[in-house]
Amino acid sequence: MLLVALLVLVAPGCQALDRGGAGPEDVPPPVKTPVVQHEKPSGRRPGVVNIDTEQGLNSTRAAGTGIVMDPSGLVLTNNHVIQGATTIKGTDTDNRRSYTAQIVGYDRQSDVAVIRLFGAARLKAAVFGDPSSVGVGDPVTAVGNAGGKGGTPTVVTGKVTSLDQTVTARDDSDGTSERLTGMIETSAPIRPGDSGGPLLNTRGRVIGINTAASASFTVGRSKPKGTHRGYAIPSDRALAIARQIARGQASATVHIGPTAMLGVKVRSGDTQGAQVAEVVPGTPADEAGVPVGATIISLGGATVDSPTTLTGLMLAHHPGETVRLEWFTAQGTRSAAALRLADGPPQ
Repeated sequence: MLLVALLVLVAPGCQALDRGGAGPEDVPPPVKTPVVQHEKPSGRRPGVVNIDTEQGLNSTRAAGTGIVMDPSGLVLTNNHVIQGATTIKGTDTDNRRSYTAQIVGYDRQSDVAVIRLFGAARLKAAVFGDPSSVGVGDPVTAVGNAGGKGGTPTVVTGKVTSLDQTVTARDDSDGTSERLTGMIETSAPIRPGDSGGPLLNTRGRVIGINTAASASFTVGRSKPKGTHRGYAIPSDRALAIARQIARGQASATVHIGPTAMLGVKVRSGDTQGAQVAEVVPGTPADEAGVPVGATIISLGGATVDSPTTLTGLMLAHHPGETVRLEWFTAQGTRSAAALRLADGPPQ
C-alpha cells in the first residue's frame, strides 16, 4: 500500500454566514434509515449540497460539500468538513434553497459524517454505484464546492490511478492528522472545498467521497513531484457508516447526536495525560477552576494518558451528563471536580 502525507480538503476563510444554530426546540425526530438509490440514474451531478460552517470557538469559517442520501434531507459528508462547527448551513444545488443543518452523527476515524437539513423535503437524492467494479484507468468525475464559492458545483475529470491506498491526511487549519485506508486514488484535480463531494463513474453514479488531495509529493518513478493525486473513500464503506449513524447506533468510533464539551484545548505534555493549553471562558472546565498548565489524568473514572485518549473518552458522553474530572496542577497538586458537560462543536 502507498502511504503519503497530504492535505485534507477543508477551505477556511469563506464568506460569513448570517445564520444561527438550531436551538433546543429544533431537535429533529428520530432518524429513519435513509432509502439510498442504487439503480435509477439521476444524471451526472447527483444531489450535491454546498456546506458552509462557522467555528465560533476559533472565530473561523470553512466550506465543503455533501451528498444527499435521502429526499428528507439527510446528507453524507466528511467529518473534517463539520469538525469544530458551531453553525452549519447546507445549500441544495438542485433547488437552490439553503437550510440550517444539525449533525446527526460522525465517525472521526473514518472521516464520515451525516447532517440533517431542517425543513428539507423531496430533495433529489444521489445515485450510488458499486466501487468494487472500479479499475485503474477508469475515467471519473469529481463534483464539489471548489474554493468554497458556492453556487453551481464545479466539475473536474480524471482517471483512477490506484486502489486500496493508505494516506495520512493533514488539516492545515488546525494541524491535526488522520490515517485513512482503502482509498481510491485519482488524477482528478479536486480542490479545497470539494471535501465530502461525489466521485462519479461514467454512468453518473457515486463510487467515492472526495476526501483529500496532494499536488506535491514524490513516490517512486511513476509519480514525480508535482503530480496531482486526489483520494476518495469508497462509497460502499461510507454508506455503511452513514446508515449506522442514521440508525442511531453509537460505537467505539461512531458518535451520535450533539457533542459534549469540557471547555479545554489540550496538548501532549512532559508526562502522561493531556496538558491544558487553554481554558474557554464560561465552560464547565472554567467554572470548575481547571487552570492552564494543568494535566488532565482521568475522566469519568477512566485514565487519560494523552490528548487522543481524552478525545475518545469525550465522544462516549453527551451534553448534560455529569462526569468526574481529575488533574494535576503545574505545581503537582492533585485536584478533582464533578462537571456537567456542555453542548459543544463536533470533534
